[in-house]
Amino acid sequence: MLFWILVATLTAAVAAVLILPLMRAGEAPSSPHSHDIEVYRDQLDELKRDQDSGLIGSADAELARAEVARRLLAAGESDRNVAPAVSQRRGANRLAQAFVLLCLPVVGLCLYLLTGSPGVPAQPLAARLADPNGDINVLIAKAENHLAVNPNDGAGWDLLAPIYMRNGRIEEAVDAYDRAIRLLGPTPARLGGYAEALVVQSDGLVTTKAQEAFQQALTIDPNDPRSEFYLALGLKQEGKKEEALTAFNRLVATSPADAPWLPLVKQHVAELGGATSAAAPGNPSAEDVAAAESMTSGDRQEMIRGMVESLESRLKENPDNLEGWARLIRSHVVLDQRDKAAAALKEGLKTFPADGDGGKQLLALARELGIATDGVTQ
Repeated sequence: MLFWILVATLTAAVAAVLILPLMRAGEAPSSPHSHDIEVYRDQLDELKRDQDSGLIGSADAELARAEVARRLLAAGESDRNVAPAVSQRRGANRLAQAFVLLCLPVVGLCLYLLTGSPGVPAQPLAARLADPNGDINVLIAKAENHLAVNPNDGAGWDLLAPIYMRNGRIEEAVDAYDRAIRLLGPTPARLGGYAEALVVQSDGLVTTKAQEAFQQALTIDPNDPRSEFYLALGLKQEGKKEEALTAFNRLVATSPADAPWLPLVKQHVAELGGATSAAAPGNPSAEDVAAAESMTSGDRQEMIRGMVESLESRLKENPDNLEGWARLIRSHVVLDQRDKAAAALKEGLKTFPADGDGGKQLLALARELGIATDGVTQ
């Protein structure tokens, strides 16, 4: 019953706010000629008094009376022309007032009966917090109310932090994980959750602060896959491809075959070259060969590109590898990247001059593959 009383009160208040301007607008404005009409009537009375007292003759009084009457009639005619517009405006205001008083409450009531739940008993906030009935927002509000009174409840922050994370409230998740770590101590789960929230907060960048938390988690649990993955990702983002590839390969080797993170890890391995550190530069492993046989032509080309990139990075670190330069030149030709093949030939000749045995072998290979050698020895 209290609900309906409040609704009626609010409806009346809103209606009054809307009707008052309409009532003011509907008030009849004063006639623009009302003052003139009063003056002309006073003049007629004064003429009659002057005629009765003998101050003015009958002929002059008739002439003056006729002129005043003409002016009075003209003023009255102007007022009659204004009257229809005033009447029309009054009618529109009456319709607007009727709509506000009758239609708006009826429309609002119908909408509430259609979309609302008038039969549901009132549920104050305290009652909803006591019985959230699976509503995650109510659960979060309940936890926040508890922690506002008990800020040193580490278990509460530990419980709330991953809920914040799942609901996209990253700033609150970082703060909750930080409080849980300070109050309850570090664990791989808390440190990993805290660092992961920092990564999400920085749009996927594994920051120095996040790396420190992941490394601390690994000191507690050396086999924590989440920390291993993010640390390898951090190395990749820093451009340390060889170290990142080694870290990702180690994670692949130590993970169960059905681990849910394996596909993502293998994707990063492929992006970094797809070869383990034990393989020779650019040489596919037995696993790579087996995988290539089941690949589509597009996937196979992508794997070759990864191996070529890996070979290029290795030759930059150790250019004294004649077989590696020859393999890189041939690989670029296979990928129809002749400009890159020519560039690789030029880089290889910096280590193996054209007048030496190694340089002559590279030049002979280039001519065999149809690569122009003019100017590459300059």
